[in-house]
Amino acid sequence: MLMPFDMLESKVRSYCRDFPTIFRHGRGEILEDKDGRSWIDFFAGAGALNYGHNEPHIKSALMEYLQEDNIIHGLDLATVAKGEFLERLLEIILQPRNLKYKVMFPGPTGTNAVEAALKLARKSTGRTTVMSFVNGFHGMTLGSLAVTGNAGKRDGAGVPLQHVTRVPFDGYLNDGGDSLGWIQQLLEDHSSGIDKPAAFIVETVQAEGGVNVAGDRWLKGLQSLAREHGIILIVDDIQVGCGRTGPFFSFEQSGIEPDIVCLSKSLIGLCLPLSIVLLRPELDIFTPGQHNGTFRGHNPAFVTAAATLDHFWRDDQLTSEVRSKGQEVRTFLKNLSDSRPDIRTRVRGLGLIQGIEFVDNPEIAEQVSHHAFDNGLIVETAGGNSQVLKVLPPLNIPRDSLRKGLEIIGESVDAVCPSTMKHKVSHSR
Repeated sequence: MLMPFDMLESKVRSYCRDFPTIFRHGRGEILEDKDGRSWIDFFAGAGALNYGHNEPHIKSALMEYLQEDNIIHGLDLATVAKGEFLERLLEIILQPRNLKYKVMFPGPTGTNAVEAALKLARKSTGRTTVMSFVNGFHGMTLGSLAVTGNAGKRDGAGVPLQHVTRVPFDGYLNDGGDSLGWIQQLLEDHSSGIDKPAAFIVETVQAEGGVNVAGDRWLKGLQSLAREHGIILIVDDIQVGCGRTGPFFSFEQSGIEPDIVCLSKSLIGLCLPLSIVLLRPELDIFTPGQHNGTFRGHNPAFVTAAATLDHFWRDDQLTSEVRSKGQEVRTFLKNLSDSRPDIRTRVRGLGLIQGIEFVDNPEIAEQVSHHAFDNGLIVETAGGNSQVLKVLPPLNIPRDSLRKGLEIIGESVDAVCPSTMKHKVSHSR
């Protein structure tokens, strides 16, 4: 069945090995293969499909735009589509939050946004080193990979990954130690051997790293350290922004205001390639053409991004929905954890990114993922040892599909780890 792919496609491919079928259709939270078999999608394109597959309002805006022979490729030319996207971004997102960012269009993917942010931070400070966090993930190009923690991904670089100091994320220290105090000591001790970095780059929730959530107090402390030492604070909101944690930006509830924000993935609504870098005006120091890219002017993506903001972000309804559904997922996973005292697990997450970690037996997460796939659910794993089952459904998933997917997870855990010690798992309604 997969012969053409096995014969011609590079063996570097990965997701297709975990979900081995040939997909044809996607509607909302449902994926369907060429034989008509369907799955509930708790993967959501690794966070690129916050609004599900082929969301009709967004798709309609794109189809109308394409039918009228409007501009598709525009480099950094001024176009109607780009202007309308910028107006919506200002009116719906930035002004209500009193954010005065400039907008930079780098290349079309998330890693392009991270590369541009790192380059800008180094240029604006005149410093070389960047401080990143254990278990962070920021992309697969060399600069982004250098600030990424995962050894397997770093091994593919082929060259040394330099100019990065890696420090503990919130909660990483096993003794419950204060990672911010540790970082501050490194910065202030002239014998620490650590050069002052150009930037901190951080995810508020480390999605690929295992659904590790930074506390509000920790994020505020990190911002204070950055301001005290003249360090640029970059928030990578590529996977957990655009409503994944509830509000549009994942950092909103902490009350911080990063110097630079990287966005991509679900910003576009229909999964066309586009990324942006939001930056404080005083950091807008590149001269014309000093950072560019052929596909930074993808006008169909401007259209779908504007339609997404129009349809989903003019009020707080989606934010409320995400918080409510997120609590339901978390309650289910906590009940699942409590029902299986024979398996040591940890549950963590924020909004509609939730995870259950299989602490002593990391292989269980992948086994559960495979069993779930065989029974109609796509759900991936995360963490350095793929030890976390990561629940990442579309934000607008109907409740019945959400609950059905959670039931499949519960059934899959029981199938992979049969036990007479389990107790009944229930939903919180």
